[in-house]
Amino acid sequence: MATTYQSLGHSKWECKYHVVFVPKYRRKVLYGKIVEFLKRTFHELARQKGCEIVGGNLVKDHVHMILSIPPKYAVSEIVGYLKGKSAIAIARQFGGRKINFNGECFWARGYAVSTVGFELEKVRDYVKNQEQLDGFESQENGAF
Repeated sequence: MATTYQSLGHSKWECKYHVVFVPKYRRKVLYGKIVEFLKRTFHELARQKGCEIVGGNLVKDHVHMILSIPPKYAVSEIVGYLKGKSAIAIARQFGGRKINFNGECFWARGYAVSTVGFELEKVRDYVKNQEQLDGFESQENGAF
């Protein structure tokens, strides 16, 4: 159980969270080019806030992520940022909109979150095997 703590100015930390959120109306829209686009987008958005995506999986109708979030940010702030900016990016890439706008509703309101603690490998295996656990056929390249 070798834990690597990260540092901020006056603190050492190791904060990992398992986050789950869904597209609006739980539509099964996460496949093909959208999955590849979202993987890159989520990683870039997390980097912009100083966070790291430790693991994740995009299933057809929901997203699982294991996020490492610095304690200076609230989990709700980071999840809201990821959902909001990715919805705008999806609308620009796949909806034909090129100018700045807001009000795009790709993701449903809310999310589920739990702390990972020292059970990172168990949570990582759970996230990795979501297609089988939910009864979906195997989806290519859903893990990130």
